Amino acid sequence: MKSLFKNIIAVLAIGIASMTASAQSAKYKCMLQMNSYSGEGAYIVVSLINPKGQYEKTLYVMGDDRKWYKSLKEWHKSQIKMPENISAVTGASANGGDRNVTTLELDETKVNKGYKISFESAVEDQKYYTTEVEIPLTTEGLSQKTEGKGYIKFVKLSKVE
Repeated sequence: MKSLFKNIIAVLAIGIASMTASAQSAKYKCMLQMNSYSGEGAYIVVSLINPKGQYEKTLYVMGDDRKWYKSLKEWHKSQIKMPENISAVTGASANGGDRNVTTLELDETKVNKGYKISFESAVEDQKYYTTEVEIPLTTEGLSQKTEGKGYIKFVKLSKVE
């Protein structure tokens, strides 16, 4: 009887822990509007940057041909040091004038703690932008439209309820 009681307690503890973990993350719709430009599709990586300015996590990669990942120089350096399995967060590259919508999962415990969401972009034989768009991971930052510096016209995040 004691072992049955211990098993029930263990199952309840696991269930509560998983509900707490999922309650800490939230999904955000990420709408990205590209500027019109000529040339190949842009490879864009969306990363979580910690308060020390270091890559913490890849949130999304636009562009699924791995041979071009090295063109995203800063992110690629972080992937060499600490490789991540990004197969679940990749999609097609973004062409000039395109509008892309994807969903990002963000850890809400990091909001208002000095983190940023960074968009890094590269286009074959064209300029590379280390910080094309940088959005502070704050309550205010998550609700504003943020302008890009190169290929991206703007990025707008909205929480999925």
